[in-house]
Amino acid sequence: MKNDEDLLEGEEIERVLSPHPLSFMRYQSLCIFLIVWGVVIGWLVNFSDYKSLFVNNPWYPIMVWGLVLIIFGMLASWVTVRFSIFFLYLLTTLGGIGLILWQGWLDASGIFIPFYTIAVSIIGFLIVEWYRRSHKYIISNQRLTFKGGIFTKRERTLRYGKISDINAKQSIIGQIFGFGTITPISQSGFGLGSDQTNAAGGIMLGEKKAKVFGFFGGSKEVQTPRARSYYELHGVYPYKEIKKLVEEMVQGTVITPYQKEQVAFQKEQVDIQKQMRDLLKMQTDTKDEEEEDEESEEEDSK
Repeated sequence: MKNDEDLLEGEEIERVLSPHPLSFMRYQSLCIFLIVWGVVIGWLVNFSDYKSLFVNNPWYPIMVWGLVLIIFGMLASWVTVRFSIFFLYLLTTLGGIGLILWQGWLDASGIFIPFYTIAVSIIGFLIVEWYRRSHKYIISNQRLTFKGGIFTKRERTLRYGKISDINAKQSIIGQIFGFGTITPISQSGFGLGSDQTNAAGGIMLGEKKAKVFGFFGGSKEVQTPRARSYYELHGVYPYKEIKKLVEEMVQGTVITPYQKEQVAFQKEQVDIQKQMRDLLKMQTDTKDEEEEDEESEEEDSK
């Protein structure tokens, strides 16, 4: 909630919103996969009919576990057009291997890996929830205010008169639970952007495409109305009600063609009245001058 000193003259708060708990499912799904894969690899190495394959060499479960994480990270990066996902899974893999070597748990890797994977997923869930709770959206009768960020706090204020378009979208989960994302696009183009990733972990070095760990590289760019979650109404609930409220606020600041004609007509009338006042003043001044001249002539004749 805004403090009274933060409000403009005549400003009133309409709604204060936060993202829906399921609005960051794209990040939460990454944690869900870690839990599923942690359970699967634990069962595969310790309880399945194939556990004998991992007995002879303690590196086998580590190799299978890490390879699946890296492949999944590459596929997720390519599909979502976010290369950061690949590096998160790569960091998770390297972190697990580093702990095993540091603590000398190589012989117990079949037990350590499942617990480590599930622990990382739980930490991921907590970070996502912390990030979600840092967001706050304030809708007033004069402007939209967006706030967000865990360590670095960001804030964006957008007056309704500066909004040229509104992009709204709902995911399948959003349609089920009634939340969605509303991105106001300003006249300067704020709210429009592009996502760029490099499939399968490829990275851009100047104008050249490079490879990472021998995998193929290549870039993909998607132009789309988008903004960071703290610069848009991300995952707000109830979606339809909020969308209608924002559209009404924006529409209230838009001048229709009829209103433009009325404004032009009123301006023209004001100009005419001003010209008439100037003309009347000139006539009055001229009359006064004539009377003064007559009085001067009479005094001279006397």
